Amino acid sequence: MKTSVSKILKIILPLFLGVFLVWYSLSKTPLDELINHFKKANYYWIVLGVFFGILSHLSRAYRWQYMLEPMGFKPKYPNSIMAVFIAYLANLGIPRSGEALRALTLTNYEGVPFEKGFGTIVAERVADLIVMLFVIAITLCIQFDFIWNLLMTKLNPTKIIILLVIMMVFGIALIIFIKKAKTGIALKIKNFILGIYEGATSILKMKNKWGFIFHTLFIWSMYMLMFYVTILSVEDLHGEVPVGAILIAFIAGSFSIAATNGGIGLYPIAVAGAFSLFGIARVPSEAFGWIMWSSQTLMVIILGGLSFLYLPIFNSKK
Repeated sequence: MKTSVSKILKIILPLFLGVFLVWYSLSKTPLDELINHFKKANYYWIVLGVFFGILSHLSRAYRWQYMLEPMGFKPKYPNSIMAVFIAYLANLGIPRSGEALRALTLTNYEGVPFEKGFGTIVAERVADLIVMLFVIAITLCIQFDFIWNLLMTKLNPTKIIILLVIMMVFGIALIIFIKKAKTGIALKIKNFILGIYEGATSILKMKNKWGFIFHTLFIWSMYMLMFYVTILSVEDLHGEVPVGAILIAFIAGSFSIAATNGGIGLYPIAVAGAFSLFGIARVPSEAFGWIMWSSQTLMVIILGGLSFLYLPIFNSKK
């Protein structure tokens, strides 16, 4: 009974959160102005952004092949593509459920053991995390003065120094604690960190590592391109968004997608909040966030739904 209740809550709570965030986002922006921005938008750039999004997903499916091949599995590329789109579709309903469904799809149709397929997806996420950290590092370098001045004006310098010291002490204590861990939760944390490290280093040991690295960089290049070209669809943002604002908004939007089911409601808020730091008007910024989110989400719903329907037909001989 408890298990059933927990499963229901896992489904209902993200949906309620999504509805609340949508309401909160729309309550901050006049709906007629938002609709007007959708009407005036240049859909050439939106379609181009969707095209870049599709390319990133196709590349992700192809990159997955590199990780499965060393284990002796060579799934059909169309199955990998459909598994990826189904995973993104599932994540719109329940956050992070898509990873399990993606591995399960290859288990059913390609005979890839679930734990091995899921392990490759975890390793993929490690690679994506490394690139994301790299993007954050570049942003910090490019916008160091801006971010430092922002912190100085918003926070007390003494508090920042105290916070950094506390974090350093906590980090050192945690490392010592985990190194000595033999049982309990500390051992689980230790094994988790070691697993991430092994996943990251295994990428450098694989046969087609350069192909994997190329596709990883290509995927994130497409993410950046689809974000940038979609900005061009909003007339009021032309020439208004500097490179630093694009990078910070891109990072904020990425975290909002990871934190919720597909960034529903939160994505426009995160992007508009990042743009507002640079003095960019809130209404066109939030309109861009909704255009960006809705165009990419609609693409996932259509292609994910078609993949879900066509997958058993494509594999009907099995």
